[in-house]
Amino acid sequence: MKLKPILAAPLLAVALFAPAAPARAASDAQAEIDHLLDYIARSSCRFNRNCSWHGMDEARSDITMKYQYLRDLGKARDAESFIEEAAARSSLSGKDYLVQCPGEAAMASAAWLKAELARFRERPKG
Repeated sequence: MKLKPILAAPLLAVALFAPAAPARAASDAQAEIDHLLDYIARSSCRFNRNCSWHGMDEARSDITMKYQYLRDLGKARDAESFIEEAAARSSLSGKDYLVQCPGEAAMASAAWLKAELARFRERPKG
């Protein structure tokens, strides 16, 4: 189907200049990040940063500090970038953070948090 030039120009203008819808509203993204930070703190697991094991309260504190810094730089806009930029690896060494829960093998913190994010998103809202 061919559009007449008179109709095509306005449609093209709308398509080019209409704002893109954000993937998630900022408040939804912040709620997800807050949930992940709480999930870290409530966990009975332990956290490995730069080859040293730590408690999860310390992990939350460290990751929160990194998140606040990165957020101020505009680098942690949503839960996925929060995980990748603040909670996946050491800024100093580049080594992945690990999480080890009781009775389980240690795993990359990014995978652990992505799994929880998926569970959180599947829960009914309200």
